Amino acid sequence: MSDDLTPRAAIRAMTQARINFGPPRRAADTARTLAFALDHARAREAVISELDSDRIGAALAGAGMTHDLITSAAVTRDVFITRPDLGRQLPQDQAEGLAQYRSPDVALVLGDGLSAVAVALNGAAFVTELAAHLRQGGLTFGPVILAQQARVALGDGIAQAMEAKTVVMILGERPGLSAADGLGIYITQNPVAQTPDSARNCISNVRAEGLPVGEAARQTYELIKAMRAFGSSGVALNQSRSLPKR
Repeated sequence: MSDDLTPRAAIRAMTQARINFGPPRRAADTARTLAFALDHARAREAVISELDSDRIGAALAGAGMTHDLITSAAVTRDVFITRPDLGRQLPQDQAEGLAQYRSPDVALVLGDGLSAVAVALNGAAFVTELAAHLRQGGLTFGPVILAQQARVALGDGIAQAMEAKTVVMILGERPGLSAADGLGIYITQNPVAQTPDSARNCISNVRAEGLPVGEAARQTYELIKAMRAFGSSGVALNQSRSLPKR
């Protein structure tokens, strides 16, 4: 490798994103074309894949945790993809079923989102790590709610049904063409109907090649403690933490 290529190799080693060096060509070479097609297929698979609730439930049980299974108003994957609004809605009968888990400090929701692949790979491990932090901090959380056809705002209805002040919504992130297995963690304090995204805190790219599960769980717990002490989450919490101490 010549000296002028060394910086390029170093940059490529820093990210999985596609970076092009050199003059434009009429077409990509065969290797890059095939790699693009494979990543595209992986992204499509992640979006259409279904939540493996049996496998995840078994993993949680192995860690000594109970779970319950619910489905949003988007009852099938096709509906979920074409009707994002229904993925945010908790049907009344599902809410009534969750009412038995009254008043945990934190509602833990593990949903498929736009990548059930991400949830299958890291979902149970993240929840187990976070649960250990919550127990150590004296916070209760009840059963883990496995949510099928779930968007972020579905967690608000779940938390309200359970009368939880804090909700942690763990979802598979929208896949890109360099990663289809990232988890997104959305934490909301005092969730209500129509909670704006500005009232949430998010930790993203939780995966083997991104933010490690253990570190993501630690950061999530620190955010939970901060927002419960402050009384709010999202932009208001971020601004309060950035103010100078007096």
